[in-house]
Amino acid sequence: MCGVRALHTVLVFPAWRDNPYLNLMSLAPRAGGFAFTGVTTFDSLVTASGRLVAGDLLHLHWTSPILQRAESEADAWAALETFTALLVDLRTRGVRVIWTVHNQLPHELAYRDAEIALHRVLAEQVDAVHIMAPATPRVLAEICELPADRIRQIAHPSYLGVYGKAPSQTEARRALGLAPDEKTVLFLGQIRPYKGLGTLLSAIRALDARGEPVPTLLLAGSATPEAQAEIEAALPVGAKAITRFEFIPDGEVPIWFAAADLAVFPYTAILNSGSLHLSATFDTPVVLPAEPHLVEQFGDEPWVRFFDLADPVASMAGVIAESLRIPASAELSSRFDAFNTAISPWRVSTQYAALLSELSPTEGDEPLQPALHAERRPAGSASNPV
Repeated sequence: MCGVRALHTVLVFPAWRDNPYLNLMSLAPRAGGFAFTGVTTFDSLVTASGRLVAGDLLHLHWTSPILQRAESEADAWAALETFTALLVDLRTRGVRVIWTVHNQLPHELAYRDAEIALHRVLAEQVDAVHIMAPATPRVLAEICELPADRIRQIAHPSYLGVYGKAPSQTEARRALGLAPDEKTVLFLGQIRPYKGLGTLLSAIRALDARGEPVPTLLLAGSATPEAQAEIEAALPVGAKAITRFEFIPDGEVPIWFAAADLAVFPYTAILNSGSLHLSATFDTPVVLPAEPHLVEQFGDEPWVRFFDLADPVASMAGVIAESLRIPASAELSSRFDAFNTAISPWRVSTQYAALLSELSPTEGDEPLQPALHAERRPAGSASNPV
């Protein structure tokens, strides 16, 4: 970005401080003169939005804090009314609004109808809809129609440089008390019902029942005591598991991936997979559900394998067994390098900075006028649809 620009503020919601994705995306915009601030609750969003002025931007990410933390369905609908009025007010004042579509709907959903209505309001009112997965409009079609002329595709960045250099596999396995030649399968992340860990455990039991070698499970991430007890009860007798049921500090994440032969993410609902990008950062092959949009997006990558959702346990067991027989190779390493380089944090962040510059008006622009449907830009007006 060249020249000197007026300092505009980007209000990020929700801005969780420990989320590396948000930090990576803001790299180039910060360097280009944008000031970032963030809030995490709906009440704080309403308050902070009142301080925005013409030329500033509100960037909405995960929508769950808007409605899904309401105490009742009536409160959720009331929050939707408040939020809709907030969007109209922002547009009247010349504040631009971006919505990044991370999920089809929040994973933990209490008020489905209100959430669908919220998605439709966003699709109508925001100035830009940022998508990462190319198939996002199709995946969301049953929820809302995303306006084609306001969609901007910017890929999910890799996590290169975020977590530091990974140790060698031998060093990582020593740190976790593993033998150098143990076959290992990793699940890392918050342990929640929608993440399908039960399917992985059933697949491990299926391998045992078939008489196949049973890999050591590496399970790392925060979990309730109830979830921990369920996991321990579901493990086959004699199966080895290295577990750490708590938040994994950034400095230790490379150890878990370096120790793993394979990362398995048996999600039951997924649009974008940050876990896949994290695995790629450490050259760890991945198993994902064979959602059509995921196969379409990542099916050409030899380090991404898929299990059949129609028969998840048997399919996952087979994919794990086959994947663990495939040795690492220089060719596979080069494919990881190519994938990570194409979506390096700075490259993706620069594309995001271009989007902010496109939307942030220069001196003399008229504030947008609120309408039932948001203003539609003519096709081709974007500086670079990415």
